[in-house]
Amino acid sequence: MKWQEALLDYKHYLQIERGLSQNSIENYAYDIKKLIKYLEAESINTSPIIIDTEIIKQFIYTISKSINPRSQARLISGLRNFFDYLIFEKYRENNPLELIESPRIGRKLPDTLSIKEIDDLINAIDLGYTYRNINLGHRNKAIIETLYSCGLRVSELINLKISDLFFKEGFIKVTGKGDKERFVPIGNSTQKFITIWLDVRKHIDIDANAKDNVFLNYKGNTLTRAMIFTIIKNLVEKTGLKKNVSPHTFRHSFATHLLENGADLRAIQMMLGHESITTTEIYMHVDRSHLSDVLNTYHPRK
Repeated sequence: MKWQEALLDYKHYLQIERGLSQNSIENYAYDIKKLIKYLEAESINTSPIIIDTEIIKQFIYTISKSINPRSQARLISGLRNFFDYLIFEKYRENNPLELIESPRIGRKLPDTLSIKEIDDLINAIDLGYTYRNINLGHRNKAIIETLYSCGLRVSELINLKISDLFFKEGFIKVTGKGDKERFVPIGNSTQKFITIWLDVRKHIDIDANAKDNVFLNYKGNTLTRAMIFTIIKNLVEKTGLKKNVSPHTFRHSFATHLLENGADLRAIQMMLGHESITTTEIYMHVDRSHLSDVLNTYHPRK
């Protein structure tokens, strides 16, 4: 079996058996492509069936000079999953990464924004901003409000459909990682900003493939991830905020502020679409004073 053949089979497995999104599949494939590129550069003639631990070790040692420990750990994990798949399909009997340890890394705490900082960013949006006679200021406000108020990933935001809006019931349907669907509450104010944008949207000549998408560019096509990052970057520069802000920062802030105000961790997990609650528990660091208040309020030995 050749490398490209094994990689193609693995991608089909991730799509059909694991139900992963195309973006996740490409991330998994990226690790394997790095290994293939290394083998070609070093003229190492081997295959995924017979490659051994020593070659893998040399590859990891070489690439570790140019990536940080967190990326190195992700690379090792990605390769280990690939070879586990080959074992599962009975192409080989052992995993060459079985005895290779990942570097120890601390858990990265998410960046968050204060409520005032979020208000400052939203207030910096020029609601009169138009391009090609399309008011994109209202779109930008609806985007930021939705990111923060619903805790969406950027991929979930750009793929949000009009048919996913259930405003009367107070929910939106979100398609997350692995095409898993969840319902997320949406407040009246965010509904209002989306409704205003949808009224503006009627004046755009919309591409046939984007008819159901909520957020569009001025050409009537689906927004890209890069465009969302650009909108946020411009707002950060405009307000002079000295933080590294991305779309995910609003998601982190959404979870953090819910926890600070007494929301149940399990409820936050469901709204974020985390498969495991251990992923959600990273937000427990943000408000030690809140945890003390809970103890003082509810524990019999306070």
